[in-house]
Amino acid sequence: MTWLLFMDESGHDHKKMPAEVRGGVAIHASKIWPFMQAWHGLEQETFGVRLADHKTELKGYKLLDKDRFKWSAQAEELPDEERRKGVRRFFALSAEKKSPGRSDFTAYGQACIGMAVQILLLLKRFDAVVFASIIPRGVKPPADYAYDHFLRRDHVLLLERFFHFLSERRDHGLLVMDETDKAQDRRFVDRLQAYFTRTQTGRTRTEWIVPAPLFVSSDMSVGVQAADIVLYCINWGFRAPTWNFDGSTRPEIAENFSGILNDLQFKRQASRNGEPVPSHGIFFLPDPFY
Repeated sequence: MTWLLFMDESGHDHKKMPAEVRGGVAIHASKIWPFMQAWHGLEQETFGVRLADHKTELKGYKLLDKDRFKWSAQAEELPDEERRKGVRRFFALSAEKKSPGRSDFTAYGQACIGMAVQILLLLKRFDAVVFASIIPRGVKPPADYAYDHFLRRDHVLLLERFFHFLSERRDHGLLVMDETDKAQDRRFVDRLQAYFTRTQTGRTRTEWIVPAPLFVSSDMSVGVQAADIVLYCINWGFRAPTWNFDGSTRPEIAENFSGILNDLQFKRQASRNGEPVPSHGIFFLPDPFY
């Protein structure tokens, strides 16, 4: 059977996010349909509506914006049906260009944060595994850098971890990527294919990784939406003690999500010079160009 690694990126616009993160969530093919059904059921249970009917989708910055936490904290946790009614009023009034009431903002904020938490718990329930590479925001190659046509080192290490995960399970893996800008997607695919065909390490990786990524629109794939939410949480709230990373964090995200992200990430006991070295699915690389 096959694992699908649903991939996205976070912070690559170099605006507000503290780092650049690429990666995603791997879900076994046999569990994708049950995961999708559970996702849509959770959405209805939490919001009382399908967000697609209101021309929105589940993304990290929409669920976990600072305003959502502020709205959520305006009152004690609402009963389920009261929260759903408030969310429906929130969307109905917004559609009419009217301002929702305070209680409606509270309901919507609590629904957004609750949905994000439940999505990570859903990933854990369906044995999903997280892989993500983190580099400093805006890090640039040296002036004499001559390898722009090669896959960057953080991407190589991400594939390395996915390969080890697959080889341990004797399963194949597919890369499912968020479709963004066609020219950028094409450049990334060119680098990816060069890695898989022109390097010995890359050719070895094709034993378990299918070297032909699939591109999907995020609003049509809950797997990519899940990856977006996970990477957003990593960007703002996941820090390992051994990292020399000075990017800012949001404590409310770290407190709510770092523990389960640690549970979800791939872990492996590697060795270097005969000594045990832990390898993790979420890793920080200070310089991806050396």
